[in-house]
Amino acid sequence: MSERHPEPGLTLDVPQDVIDHFARLGVDAATFSGGELGEQLGIRIVEASPERVVGTMPVEGARQPYGLLHGGASAALAETLGSVGAMLHAGPGRYAVGVDLNATHHRSATSGLVTGVATAVFRGRTAATYEVAITDDQGRRITSCRLTCMLRDT
Repeated sequence: MSERHPEPGLTLDVPQDVIDHFARLGVDAATFSGGELGEQLGIRIVEASPERVVGTMPVEGARQPYGLLHGGASAALAETLGSVGAMLHAGPGRYAVGVDLNATHHRSATSGLVTGVATAVFRGRTAATYEVAITDDQGRRITSCRLTCMLRDT
């Protein structure tokens, strides 16, 4: 039921059929939901279940011209994490599509890693909503997001 990754201590609570599905697409399970953008941003999933998804992203490579973490990068991290949770909630033969994303930026980050924690707020048959808190290396909240995904049959 869980996938073990090459990185020490990294275990995802992801159903094997989901891992197999993404493996057939040639997607590394460590970035299975981030796709090309997630890979470019360096997003890494460190915990995943329908209730809670945790991931990290380096600030370096995602800064805007003033040297601050780009708000769009924070939004991409939030949508990635919430979408993973929604996809896991949806189950086999279904997929999740983000339909609403709200982000409030509280403070800036200029270096290090940011960590996002997506927590399920609502998990229904046709929609799922996640609150995502993004913090810096010191544990200070830099961004608060809310993502709602529509759940569809494949």
